Amino acid sequence: MKQRVITGVVAAALFLPIVFYGGLPFVLLTYILATIGLYELLKMKQLSIFSVHGLLSLLFLWVIIFPKQYHHVLSDFYYSKTEIAIIFILLFLAYTVVTKNRFTFEDVSFCILSAIYVGIGFYFFIETRNAGLVYVFYSLFIIWATDSGAYFVGKAMGKNKLWPEISPNKTVEGSLGGVVCAVIVGILFSLFSTTIPVGLVTLMGITVVLSVFGQIGDLVQSAFKRHFNVKDSGNILPGHGGILDRFDSLLFVLPLLNLFHLWT
Repeated sequence: MKQRVITGVVAAALFLPIVFYGGLPFVLLTYILATIGLYELLKMKQLSIFSVHGLLSLLFLWVIIFPKQYHHVLSDFYYSKTEIAIIFILLFLAYTVVTKNRFTFEDVSFCILSAIYVGIGFYFFIETRNAGLVYVFYSLFIIWATDSGAYFVGKAMGKNKLWPEISPNKTVEGSLGGVVCAVIVGILFSLFSTTIPVGLVTLMGITVVLSVFGQIGDLVQSAFKRHFNVKDSGNILPGHGGILDRFDSLLFVLPLLNLFHLWT
């Protein structure tokens, strides 16, 4: 626990000032976090990021994350993100031929989906920050409240397993407790924030959805680790695991938050 606290304090001291500042430093931080996340995911399948397929995966990821405010750079070359993504998919498939099928279609699928899974979440991390700090902190507090509520309620009252094949320690009671705690946080944001342009009832509904899908994001990462028989996605954060262990819920919450169009 002491190690977790120390790591959390140090990470917050490094992370939060850049989040507050935003702009290019935040974009660069997001690229670094996403790159580490992709590295962790490829490593689970024993695919090296320091290889041709690793480089293709990384470049594909960077294209997915490329922020909206810089799209004019691509348009100067008469290409869109979609067109560049198609080029990378074709290169991946061509690579199976070059390697005489040592790098298989299944490997291609894993690399592409890994880049999309990590890339979409971190792309919307940038878009959410561009929309306003309040939305970033709303997302973070919803996830923290869900995690904390699920842990403490589950420990005190949990009897019915939520999904034992994926995560044996999670309970139905804990999951519901997490949603309730998230709703309380959502109510506080509605009462004290003047920049979230929806009413209390709407925000409570959105909060419930985000809390549920944040837990699904956590279970998805648990499913990956169980499938590949690893305890953590990485060890870059002592006591916490890897980047994907810390951002698994955000990778689901942030795209959904943007789909609700709270700031448009």
